[in-house]
Amino acid sequence: MIDTLILTLDATMRVSTPLIFAALAGMFSERSGVVDISLEGKMLAAAFTAAAVAYLTNSAWLGLSAAIMVSVCLAMLHGVACVTFRGNQVVSGVAINILAAGLTMTLGLSWFKQGGQTPQLTDAARFSTIEFPGAEMMREVPVIGGIYSEMLSGHNIFVYLAFLAVPFTWWLLFRTRFGLRLRAVGENPKAVDTAGISVHRMRFAALLCAGILCGFAGAYISSAQNAQFVRDMTAGQGFIALAALIFGKWRPLPVLGACLLFGFLDAVAVRLQGVEIPGLGKAPIQLIEALPYILTVVLLAGFFGKAVAPKAIGLPYVKER
Repeated sequence: MIDTLILTLDATMRVSTPLIFAALAGMFSERSGVVDISLEGKMLAAAFTAAAVAYLTNSAWLGLSAAIMVSVCLAMLHGVACVTFRGNQVVSGVAINILAAGLTMTLGLSWFKQGGQTPQLTDAARFSTIEFPGAEMMREVPVIGGIYSEMLSGHNIFVYLAFLAVPFTWWLLFRTRFGLRLRAVGENPKAVDTAGISVHRMRFAALLCAGILCGFAGAYISSAQNAQFVRDMTAGQGFIALAALIFGKWRPLPVLGACLLFGFLDAVAVRLQGVEIPGLGKAPIQLIEALPYILTVVLLAGFFGKAVAPKAIGLPYVKER
């Protein structure tokens, strides 16, 4: 029983990683007042780029670099549409999602001739796991050995970076001048402008952070969690990250809790497949796979309290002269 719980928590950490990156990306963007529906599209484009470049160069790090560049370019495109030209932020985000879905499919078909997929990545083109010192020796120790060798050790670098990114984001947003200004832009941009700080520059800086984090999320999905890009492989994780962001009320630690909750449910769903449940029989796979999305709808329906968004979110800023 304890071993099963440890393995489930181990899977939870892996499944939650892209959600954590994407939710933190959304936090930077939305704390500055820019709605970011395009998390899904940026993750998908980054996943394709990471797999394609890693396959062509046989380097996982070059794939990650290219993924971040593409994700940042899409984030800047969102910024130009929403911040510079004051377009509708939701429409711009949806357009980027559609653009990413179409481009990844078209380029995949044209370049690799494998139905929109990229070829399998070799070990050199993937991010390998990191084993902690003494993990193998600790494996036989009851409980503590399982936690150390299974749950904490044996993940790739993205998993550890995702969990380190949460306290770093908290420090950056709530303990630095940059974070204070970014949050102020999302609450009262006019006051920030009056103080001589460029609202547009702060919002572009927030979108730059969001682009980098989405690049990490996409690269993790295609070159660490999996070994190739598959059509629509993000499977709505960008939208689940948005739900976690709202459920966590735009604060890093509650958002981490929400991401882990979604990840845990996903990990449990995988383990429940084919398992006989006493009194109920074998649970339908379709129902189990739908559980994370059902939870998303339940949370967004407001069953867990009202979430108050930044006051200026979704509102383009027009400088008064």
